[in-house]
Amino acid sequence: MAADIHIILLLLIGLTAGITSGLFGIGGGVIVVPALVLIMGFSVPSAIGTSLAILLPPVGLAAVIEYSRHGNVDLKTAIIVALGLFTGAWISAYFANRLPGPWLRVAFGVFIICLGIYMIYGALKHTPV
Repeated sequence: MAADIHIILLLLIGLTAGITSGLFGIGGGVIVVPALVLIMGFSVPSAIGTSLAILLPPVGLAAVIEYSRHGNVDLKTAIIVALGLFTGAWISAYFANRLPGPWLRVAFGVFIICLGIYMIYGALKHTPV
């Protein structure tokens, strides 16, 4: 029974991350990492590493195919940004694996707060009064 609940929770985390990825393009890590830490009890580095392993195949393939079918993929831009992303992810993973878990968690929290403030400010700036 506990294994079934574990699988159901993991499927719900994946479904939620997939919905937010498809709707907002935020790369489900914003959902997956906190969910793995808070709900499943993962350490922050394990949650990040697992999140990267989770997201690579389904987001990298399924969503891109669908967006491409509608003419919404700029392949040249994608390749150029992917090169930077690859390099940046490799370098940051090197350092993240050497940070104590609590500091990595604080850094992630600060990032999410700043992102939220930026999104709210941008939305309010363009909302008619």
